[in-house]
Amino acid sequence: MPDWPSLQIDSRLKYVYMITFPNGKIYIGQDITGTIRYFGSWDCALVAADFTQEELRDFTLRKQILWESTTASKAAVTIKEKRNDQSVQIQRS
Repeated sequence: MPDWPSLQIDSRLKYVYMITFPNGKIYIGQDITGTIRYFGSWDCALVAADFTQEELRDFTLRKQILWESTTASKAAVTIKEKRNDQSVQIQRS
């Protein structure tokens, strides 16, 4: 079995990120684990409703870090997340 990396960036790192879906819709979230594999907890049914089964078979997401800190509290990260969420106009079908 291969020796896989832990995918841990820095266990102290907390960040607010933006996920962009292929149709241009976005999701703003936060991660306080410091891993690169976390992509949020959006409503899967809501997202799936925007795509055909064929489109869901070849699906690319873009994750951008909007803000990061190694010293911020969980409460501070949540405040940053909400500010970023409010500053981005979320489109819904």
